Formats: sequence, C-alpha cells, structure tokens
Amino acid sequence: MALFFLGYLLVDLIVSGVAGINWNFLSSPANPNPDRAGISSAIVGTLWLMVLTAAFAIPMGLGAAIYLEEYARNTRFVRFIKLNIQNLAGVPSIIYGILGVTLFVNALNLGQSLLAGSLTMALLVLPVITIAAQEALRAVPDSFRLAGYGIGMTRWQVVRYQVLPVASPGILTGIILALSRAIGESAPLLLVGAAGFIAYLPISPMDGYTVLPIQIYNWTARPQAEFHAIAGSAIIVLLVVLLLMNAAAIYLRLYFRKKLSYLHS
Repeated sequence: MALFFLGYLLVDLIVSGVAGINWNFLSSPANPNPDRAGISSAIVGTLWLMVLTAAFAIPMGLGAAIYLEEYARNTRFVRFIKLNIQNLAGVPSIIYGILGVTLFVNALNLGQSLLAGSLTMALLVLPVITIAAQEALRAVPDSFRLAGYGIGMTRWQVVRYQVLPVASPGILTGIILALSRAIGESAPLLLVGAAGFIAYLPISPMDGYTVLPIQIYNWTARPQAEFHAIAGSAIIVLLVVLLLMNAAAIYLRLYFRKKLSYLHS
C-alpha cells in the first residue's frame, strides 16, 4: 500500500512538474514572479556546497578511518572513539544545524555564508564517510598486508599500495552516498542561514546562498498554485541529481571490483 501511494505521488509529480523544466527555468535565478522564476542560483549554491563539503569531509573522514583501522591499537579508548563515531552517524541533522550556528556562524564569525554551511554539512557527513571507509578497510584480507610486509614495505606503503586500492570501491560508494545525503538536507542549512530567495549566483565561499531543497521549501510554502507547480519541477531536478549520484556510486563500485578481480586473476 505504501509503495502504491509513493508511486502515485511520483507519477503526479512528474505529470505536473515536467512541463515546467526548460532552459529558462534552469538558467534563471529566483524571481517573485513564478513565470520568470528559475533555479540557477539554487543549482550553483548546491554545487558550491557539495564541493566545499567534500573538500572538508573526505580528507578528515578517510584519515580518521585509516588511523583507527591501520595504526591505532585496539585499546579501550580507541573502542570508545569508534562507538562514538557510530553514534554520531545517527544524530538528527537538526542537531548539527544548532552546532553550526553556535560554532561557525557565531563563534568563528563566518556569518550566513557558504563556508559556514559547508562546514556544518561536513560535520554531518563526516561520521558516515568514516564508518564507510572503516568497513571497506576492515574487509581487506590480512594476506594483502602480510604480503606487503613480507617484501619490506613500510606500514604506510602497505596502506597506500596494498590496502587502499582494494578498499576503494567501498570507500567511493560511501563518499558518494554521504554527499547525496548532504545535497538532500535542508534543516541544518535553514539554521545556519541559507536563504530561501537569492537572485544572484554565489561566486565565493563567503557569499550568501540557497540550495535546491530550501528553494523547493520556499516555493511550496507560498499559497499560489503557480509556485507549487515550479516547486514540482525543482523536485524532479533534485531527484535526477540524487539518482545520478547513486548510479555513479553503483558504477564505480562495479568498475573497481571488476578491475581488481582482473588484476588478481
């Protein structure tokens, strides 16, 4: 029954929103007139946010996973850290928004900028990336490590040349799925100052911004039916972006698995 209603909503969304998707809609900024409103500022803001979030979260998440799985001893403190990372992955996103307001907007005085928003989203997806990378590293057989040590490799050389290539499908999949979650979030960004109406394109990390989920929320909150129609068009664009990212995760996982099986055959 739930699948039936979900399918009905998707069909209704496509029927009502696909007609509004055209080049003017994709290339025009927000406008008080629904006939002239577009999502270019939201698309650019989403791209900015995704790139900055990835730049902050991926090195920290991957570095933390490598240290915890390959370097740290299995002590009580390390087990405590791993448990807390798992707990952080289940914290509601609105809590990260409150943390972002307190730390980045107010304490560091970054204001309602792209930088503050991307740092907040980096905190949100950091546990997810770390856990995915940990699981991928843990799945690598110890024989790969022992083979490296047997020919005189250092620990870092073993990690870099033996472990990471084998773990890369799982790591890349976790990273893409984590960034997909960041693109679809709106509650933390509302708290840290993402605007519902931006009529210009952000060109630096300190600019104001909006993203697709917040633009959709702003249009659906208006009483005019015309804004509801273009909100449906924006939802379709957002769904296409998310589906493409998930498809990329599946493709990369299959590609690297096939490549690794070919090298080891």
